[in-house]
Amino acid sequence: MQAPDEHADPGSGPVAATNPSAAPSGSIIVTTTENIPGTRVVRTLGHVFGLTVRSRSLGGNIAAGLKSIVGGEIGSYVKLNEDARRQAIDRMVQNAAAMGANAVTMMRFDSTEMARSMSEIVAYGTARVVESVPDSAPGAPD
Repeated sequence: MQAPDEHADPGSGPVAATNPSAAPSGSIIVTTTENIPGTRVVRTLGHVFGLTVRSRSLGGNIAAGLKSIVGGEIGSYVKLNEDARRQAIDRMVQNAAAMGANAVTMMRFDSTEMARSMSEIVAYGTARVVESVPDSAPGAPD
């Protein structure tokens, strides 16, 4: 599944989540925007989320501590957080599909540090059923 780019412009277009186990159609649109161009909302099903809690290993904490002395990016933590975000999105998409949604709008991430070595990552948004709308006729008002 392709995760939304949190560095992208918030008004950027939707991303199709293509996790085959997530939806019977194999594709759920995930976007950070409220509306999806070219579609209309048929039904809003409610909030949906996906959650994961990850723990950093003792060895990883020691290596990160040493790295923090000299500065720079801590690659093992970057990978841990990227993987956790992907898993949170996957779980959110699975939950949206179980609700009957084919789209999740206004998707956001939140994270919390639990204890000293655990992080909770949640992806959340609004589960919706959307359908494509035909292009308007030339010269028709918007």
